[in-house]
Amino acid sequence: MDPQQVNKPQIGLQLYTLRDQMACDFSGTLRQVAEIGFRGVETAFFSPDITLERASRELRDLNLQVFCAHTDLPLGDKRDDALRTAEAFGCKRIVWHGWPEDPRYSSLVGIQALIEEYNAAEEVASKNGLHLGLHNHWWEMTPVEGKLPHQLLAQHLNPRIFFELDVYWATVAGQDAVQLINNLGSRAPLLHVKDGPAVRHQPMTAIGAGVLNIPAIAQAACDNNIEWLIIELDECATDMMETVRQSYQYLSKINE
Repeated sequence: MDPQQVNKPQIGLQLYTLRDQMACDFSGTLRQVAEIGFRGVETAFFSPDITLERASRELRDLNLQVFCAHTDLPLGDKRDDALRTAEAFGCKRIVWHGWPEDPRYSSLVGIQALIEEYNAAEEVASKNGLHLGLHNHWWEMTPVEGKLPHQLLAQHLNPRIFFELDVYWATVAGQDAVQLINNLGSRAPLLHVKDGPAVRHQPMTAIGAGVLNIPAIAQAACDNNIEWLIIELDECATDMMETVRQSYQYLSKINE
């Protein structure tokens, strides 16, 4: 492949990482995110006192593009909330965050029911000019009755549904993150990147300080024209803003 034709991924931040900081100082936290060098963010759910209008305005003022928003599935009484969120931030991609674990993931019958539900949500998203994606945790990557749930999703979901592959949780479940990136290709335009011991219920670390082979993951992302490497840290034992800064600097260096 001609290296000049390869578009290197941009580095984004899932703002959920800084939820505690934003709860104390929303504006100041966003300002620090922009000062670190981020130009794009992914939103999740803000505290009740932060309206969509305020969040959108402040992000826009800081030139922080919202390239994706985590929402509930746009079905039933959650439909309008998901659509309003995408409209407020001017983004065309919404991602079902997938938390907490749906008990239907424990059986093949349940997984089939989830596939039907996700496809129904995609129809709503598509009719409103949006693209629906799914974010994984470890349970989608853990075999059920001899089948890998995530593989079943890839095979049977409407191909318009994309995947936001979380390489950390895939690794926690014993999967090869690089192989998954290569297998999914353009079906996974967004990657959630985090690092740490790759053990559930243990704090994460700055990216590059854990056990994941981040350089190999970044190279696979580049080879597959992944659009965004998204830093997301659920929890860590050190100052979160400093950990985000270190993670951004590390990814920026290996992504040069």
